[in-house]
Amino acid sequence: MILAFETATNICSVSFQDEEGNVFEKRTERKGSHSELLFLFVRDLMNEQNFKISDLDAVLVSTGPGSYTGLRIAASAVKGMLFGSDIDIYAGNTLAGFAQSAGEGTVHAVINARRKHLYHQKFEVTGELTAASGSEILELTEIEPMLNPGEKIIGTGIDRLNKDKLEGLEVQETTNISANALLALFNSSSGKQFFKKTTAEELESNYLSSSQVNNTSV
Repeated sequence: MILAFETATNICSVSFQDEEGNVFEKRTERKGSHSELLFLFVRDLMNEQNFKISDLDAVLVSTGPGSYTGLRIAASAVKGMLFGSDIDIYAGNTLAGFAQSAGEGTVHAVINARRKHLYHQKFEVTGELTAASGSEILELTEIEPMLNPGEKIIGTGIDRLNKDKLEGLEVQETTNISANALLALFNSSSGKQFFKKTTAEELESNYLSSSQVNNTSV
């Protein structure tokens, strides 16, 4: 049994995979809902699917890049639920999770960042997911030349890119962003490379501070 958390953007998603591989999700795109709904989602899944935290084999946490608030809330929740337990915890690359849900082809995964920036990573999906670039924070004008007709883009902040640069791209809906994709990635043949095994005590989020963003603008 696996529980997965995706909270790196305004989207708050919690998914549960049972022993037969069936997946159940609680999800909202309501802004600022993480602190209010995350534990409610976990509780509802536990009640509906009749499991306890101690029954879990693993917990997956999307750990960024992304929103400091969302990432911190999920990390704090996992620390509180699993502190002192021997349940495996895996910190996942948020952008890889996004790309996993986009399907075959070249995929640009992005997350809205401060000022004129987006978090960006490019992936190739040919049966399995592979990273074609590193996870970086880039200015909009640096990302736009990378986008080519026929490629896909998924994430948040896409509307900040030049509309002419989006012509010919397959823009994925935000409904594809969910903890379900983390589960799919973890279960895939190439997925483990995008996760790092950690502990409740050592779990950390990969967010970018405002000072770091300022430094990229120098």
